Amino acid sequence: MSGESRPAGAAELLRHARERCAARAFEEAERAFRATAGQARRQGQDALRVHAQCELASAWRMCGRYRRAGLLFTLTLPAAERVFGPESVEVAKVCNEWGVLGKYTGRFQQAEALYRRALAILEAAHGGEHEDVASVCHNLGGLAHARGDHEAGEPWARRAVEVRARLLGERHPRVAADLAAWAALVEGRGRPDEAEALLRRALAVFEAAYGPEHHDVAAALHNLAALRHRRGDLDDALAHYIRALAVKDAVLGPGHPESAVTLINLGALYRARRQPGEAHTCYSRAVELLGRAAPDHPHLAAARRGREAARALPAPPPNEK
Repeated sequence: MSGESRPAGAAELLRHARERCAARAFEEAERAFRATAGQARRQGQDALRVHAQCELASAWRMCGRYRRAGLLFTLTLPAAERVFGPESVEVAKVCNEWGVLGKYTGRFQQAEALYRRALAILEAAHGGEHEDVASVCHNLGGLAHARGDHEAGEPWARRAVEVRARLLGERHPRVAADLAAWAALVEGRGRPDEAEALLRRALAVFEAAYGPEHHDVAAALHNLAALRHRRGDLDDALAHYIRALAVKDAVLGPGHPESAVTLINLGALYRARRQPGEAHTCYSRAVELLGRAAPDHPHLAAARRGREAARALPAPPPNEK
């Protein structure tokens, strides 16, 4: 009948879901991903259903709904293996995305196994000079950093930078993200001047590409603050932590668990400055965020210890007039 609108197909719904996710409109993206999966099931389009499930799980991870994301990845990986084959690049994508969630929730051993499986599949499919290979190398370096194994992580980070720079050019924002990740590992290996130069180079690229409010800007600011903190420049570190937290709150929302690590570091800096009230506030907020989203994350224990240490600090004397 003319004039009637036909129901959107699964592919059209998936495109819309991806657009809303890229705009960080996660509630709209969730509805669209769910609609995609339902329509794909009715139309017998198993491949689109798997893509929708994987991307919905990733969207849940990005907005801090870690438990839901983990449950959906658990269902999606065997579905991807069944639909595409266990050595397919689609399975590698699910493994990589699930590995990112494992890093954020402190399940480091699971994350490494998933990343390594993804890397083996992608190298077999594409060879070593491919952006997806660089992405997994970046993630393996970041995972090693989260575990405190800077020596193991640096070769992965360096490889990500080198591969992606050859493919995209050195001023590309994704290369800058690799530089920032490499910088954290370089600093952990005792080369702070080199690390700070890499970080400032990455931050300049991010700000030129995205403006002052972007997730990558926040991450670079956090890492630069941590570096200045460890070098004893508490005033500069404080300014960068506060700006990093403000950008994270603006981009991710004030209740996002990814802000917890900045809050923990900021709490430690306030303790060093003998400001127990401010320290306690930061640690308490980190405990709240992680306790709700990732109750078995190792950072949660650090936040609780920091909160108790802040309570034990004596109050500063009143200012003299």
